[in-house]
Amino acid sequence: MYTQKIHPGANFPDIKATLSSGEQVLLNTTRDGCDWKVVVVYRGKHCPICTKYLNQLESFKQQFLDEGVDLIAVSGDSKSQLDAHLEELNISFPVAYGLTQQDMQTLGLFISEPRSEQETDHNFAEPALFVINSENKVQIAEIANAPFIRPDIELLLNGLKFIRDPDNNYPIRGQLSY
Repeated sequence: MYTQKIHPGANFPDIKATLSSGEQVLLNTTRDGCDWKVVVVYRGKHCPICTKYLNQLESFKQQFLDEGVDLIAVSGDSKSQLDAHLEELNISFPVAYGLTQQDMQTLGLFISEPRSEQETDHNFAEPALFVINSENKVQIAEIANAPFIRPDIELLLNGLKFIRDPDNNYPIRGQLSY
């Protein structure tokens, strides 16, 4: 089976998800005076590696905001799964639920079936991370097929500082692959 990937330089699609408060948000909408966005797709409450990664991301949150980069995490979990997960997370950036399988396919994510009912009750996306620039273009895309592959947060942050510095005139990379 082949999947259609979202390519660097493409417009990030208008995908909605829901915060635990019930507020629907567009994943590509920035807030707090930011003009770029990092969208972290995580597997769901069932994944301890995701919990660890999201908690690590929190420790860099202010540095991202200082750089003008907003954060959001999203999964295909239900509201009850997100609410239970929020009890395990020590984060203050928005986390949304309700990413549909169609949304996952639109983003070109790898999708897995649960191994058992104890894992989760729905198909779920494997981890991905997208950096969306001020023109709503995908600046960076990292799409994994297993929970063990995640971008190093400090390296990502330093890279974004470099990219966002106008003196570096750094283009979107990887656009010749399609």
